[in-house]
Amino acid sequence: MSKKNTIDQIIELDPKRYIVSKTDSSGKITYGNDYFVEISGYSESELIGQPHNIIRHPDMPKLIFKILWERLAQGRNMLAIVKNLSKDGKTYWVTTEFETKRDGLTNEIIGYTAFRKAASQESINAIEHLYSTLNEIEGQFNIEASQKYLTGYLEEENKNYDEYIDNIIGNKGIFKLFFSAMKKIFN
Repeated sequence: MSKKNTIDQIIELDPKRYIVSKTDSSGKITYGNDYFVEISGYSESELIGQPHNIIRHPDMPKLIFKILWERLAQGRNMLAIVKNLSKDGKTYWVTTEFETKRDGLTNEIIGYTAFRKAASQESINAIEHLYSTLNEIEGQFNIEASQKYLTGYLEEENKNYDEYIDNIIGNKGIFKLFFSAMKKIFN
């Protein structure tokens, strides 16, 4: 079955399980936990050494990854709602915290870790229209126009990006504890 035939099929993620992957400083996968391998549909050997965008869904606005890489290059973490694509073309939505890893001696960025859990249907519903609009703008114009739109959108919401995402996903309490626990396990 080709990706094109299954792209609208959704993988229901187990809300009690987590997905973790690590990359080197150029974004090539160096590690994926068992659930990452299972959900992606790729074998571990197919994933290791590949650019992480191997699982990028075409519905994801390029702007979100531009912002992500800018932040990570500055050593800043980022929380995002991401739509991914498995090897067989099925989609899955995750709430992801991206974290920069630095060398303890030189402080140089040596890689990145992504901690993921199933995105709630409410957060997916809240972000889909924005992502669709950003994609339309990118298709008609460019990423800069998409970024200008996002800036205006966030100004209208009277929030910065982090506040907007925190609000959508309910980033507090047990949800926040989840990512803290994952960092302790995988650091």
